[in-house]
Amino acid sequence: MTTVHERVLPFTPSARLEGTADGSTAGSGDPVALGRRLRHHRREAGLTLAALAGRTGLSASALSLIENGRREARVSTLTALAQALGVEADQLLAGAPPSRRAALEVRWERAQRSPGFESLGIPEVRVGPGLPDDALEALVGMYETVVGLQHHRTATPEYARAANAELRRLMREADNYFPLIEERAAELAAVVDHTHGPVTREAVNRIARHVGFTIEPVTDLPSSTRTVTDLEHRRIYVPVRGGHDLRATALQALGHTVLGHEPPRDYAEFLAQRVEINYFAAAVLLPRSSAVPFLQRAKQDRDIALEDLRDAYGVSFETAAHRFCNLATRHLDLRVHFMRTSADGVVYKAYENDGIRFPMDASGAIEGARVCRSWTARVVFEQPTGEVYHQYTDTGRGTFWCTAVAEQTPAGRFSVAVGVPFDQVRWMRGRDTTQRRVSGCPDPRCCTQPPPELARRWQGKVWPSARAHSHLLAVMPPGVFPGVDDTEVLGFVAEHARQ
Repeated sequence: MTTVHERVLPFTPSARLEGTADGSTAGSGDPVALGRRLRHHRREAGLTLAALAGRTGLSASALSLIENGRREARVSTLTALAQALGVEADQLLAGAPPSRRAALEVRWERAQRSPGFESLGIPEVRVGPGLPDDALEALVGMYETVVGLQHHRTATPEYARAANAELRRLMREADNYFPLIEERAAELAAVVDHTHGPVTREAVNRIARHVGFTIEPVTDLPSSTRTVTDLEHRRIYVPVRGGHDLRATALQALGHTVLGHEPPRDYAEFLAQRVEINYFAAAVLLPRSSAVPFLQRAKQDRDIALEDLRDAYGVSFETAAHRFCNLATRHLDLRVHFMRTSADGVVYKAYENDGIRFPMDASGAIEGARVCRSWTARVVFEQPTGEVYHQYTDTGRGTFWCTAVAEQTPAGRFSVAVGVPFDQVRWMRGRDTTQRRVSGCPDPRCCTQPPPELARRWQGKVWPSARAHSHLLAVMPPGVFPGVDDTEVLGFVAEHARQ
C-alpha cells in the first residue's frame, strides 16, 4: 500500500527520474535520510553497531557506511535490518527523518555533498553527538541562505533551458517509462476499483481520502497557482472551473505527496517534479492494466488511434498523447515523438526517442525554438479546431508520420502532435493519408529565410516593430516554487483554515 511521503525517485543531477523495475537497491530515495532512520531505530532498540551487524551478518563498518548515507542498501539487506530491529521495511524507507536533530543532520550531510559546497571554501564539519543542535541549525541555515542567493543569481532562462534539455535526455534514456510511478498509480487506482473507462471526480476524491486528504474546490485560488495543498489540515484546494481537467489537476497535486516530494532544491528539480506529477496523474486516469491491452489490441488490428484512447478514458487529447508516449516503447515496441506547439510555431514541450531532429539551439534546448512550417505540428493549424490531422513529413533524418490536433486553450491555440518513423506507421490509423510535406530544416533556406526574390524586392524597405519577449531577459521567478506569490498563497491558506 502506498504510504504518504514515500520516496519514489531519486533527485540527483545525474539520476533524476530513474527507477528500476526490480528495485535492486533500497536507496532510490535518499540514502542519507534512510541512514538516519536506520540509526534512529537501532538506538531505539538499544543496539550498538556491532550488535546489529552481528544479527544481520554485516560488518560494523558496512553498517556504519549505510547509516552515514555513504552506501546504498540492497533490498535484501534492508529487509534483514528491518527484521533485526523489529520494524517494517517501509519504516526505514518512508517518511520524514525521525527527529528534528535527524532532519538537520540530513540537510547538513546533503549540503556537504552538494557540487557547490567546496567552492564556498567552508571546511567540512563532522556531525557527531558533541555538536550542539543550535550550532548545527546555524550551519544549515547559513549554508542554505548562501545557496539560495546563488540560485537566485543563476536562475536565468539559459539555466532553465539547460535543465530542461537534461531532463529530456533522462526521459529519453528511460523511454519515458517509470515503473515506480506506474506502481504507485496502480495501487491507488485499485483503491477505487478503477480498471478502465473514465475516472469519476468522486473516485479522485476517494483516492485523496485514502491518503488522508480532502479536495476542496474554491473560487479564490491565488492567480499564481494551479492548486494549493495545506499539509497541516490535509486539504488540496483546486479551482472550481478553469481550462484544465480538474481530475488531472487534483491528481497532480496529490502526486507531490504520493511520490514523496520535498521542496525542490533548484529549478531542475522543480521541472523533474512537474514531469513526475503529470506522469502520475495520467497513469491513474489511464491505468496501465487496461490501457496496455487496449493499445495492444489496436496494434493487432493495425488501428492505433489517440482519439480512441482519449474517448475511451474521457481525457484530453494531450493527456492521451502523453500516456501513449509512456507506454509505446516498453509495451508496443514503438519509437515515438511528441510536441506541444503554439500557433506561431514555438515549441512548448517535446519528447522523442525515434531519431527525429527537433529544432534546437546550441545548448540543446528545444523549448522556445520554432518548428518547420512543413511539420504536422504547424500544418494542423490550417485545419478546423479539434479535427484530427495526419501527415507524412520527409526530413533529413528520414520520413515520419504524425497525427495532430489543434485546440483552443485559455492561453491561445496549441497543437499536440505524436509521430512515429515511417517503418512503424503500419500500426497506425491514418497511415493512408495522402498529405505529405518536405522539410529542409535546419537549413534556413527551408522556411526561416524569405525567398530570394521576395528578399531582394523589399530589402531595406521594411522595418517591423518586434513584439519584445521581455521574459527572455529576466531571471527565472524566484522562490522555492518558481513564480508563486508566497504572501498571496499563505494568506489564502490562513483564510480557508479558519473556515
